[in-house]
Amino acid sequence: MFASSLALGWRLAIFLAAGVGAGIANGIAGGGTFITFPTLLATGIQALQANVSTSVGVLPSYFGGIRGFRHQITPHKQLLKSLMPSCLLGATTGCVLLLTAAPSTFRSVVPWLIGAGTLLFALAPRITKRLSHIDHSHPSRRWTLFIGIFLVSIYGGYFGAGLGVLLIAVMAVSLPFDMPELQGLRNVLSLVINSCAAIIFIFRGHLALDAVYMILIGTLVGGWLGTLLIQRLSPQVVRWLIIATGVITTVRLAL
Repeated sequence: MFASSLALGWRLAIFLAAGVGAGIANGIAGGGTFITFPTLLATGIQALQANVSTSVGVLPSYFGGIRGFRHQITPHKQLLKSLMPSCLLGATTGCVLLLTAAPSTFRSVVPWLIGAGTLLFALAPRITKRLSHIDHSHPSRRWTLFIGIFLVSIYGGYFGAGLGVLLIAVMAVSLPFDMPELQGLRNVLSLVINSCAAIIFIFRGHLALDAVYMILIGTLVGGWLGTLLIQRLSPQVVRWLIIATGVITTVRLAL
């Protein structure tokens, strides 16, 4: 590819720009990995190395969201603590699948997972209305939340593109929270899942270090910008942005 023949300075600039774009995307709705992953591929980095490098590089993109939604996050610290085991176990399982299994086996279902999550999120208001007679303390809702977060964490440890869309989709149908609260929780859970994967990938090695360093810087800036933007948008606009992110990610991954 043309990008793979560029001088190091230009390649670093491309990695930085991709990081900023990914940070903004993650600050709004998720899907930042879908920007960085193909960028690394275009510069000649092999798929597995691009995947693990992206998982490490996007970590700072969630810090801005956590800070920006800290008032929405604080009341739900106990809920977040209870979800940590599901996130850590799921992310570890996903990493093991990525590093030991045939990539084509699991990746073939990735577009279906994102598509299903996007559809679930789009229908969440109707589903919530239909289930309004079931109290939110009912065990069925709790099991939906914990099992859903565990399955999404497996996906996050394996690939991660659209992770934020899937997390919000699961929480939207199982928790009685408004969009700002869901966004805050999504940032925390995304950080936990990606941090777990990043630690495993760092010890496993094979990172494209030049790309990782620049993406780390870019996503830190982009995540802050994305959080500033999303807090100025109406919940309805945010909902449609998330749905659009999910649809675009699904189509691009399918192709």
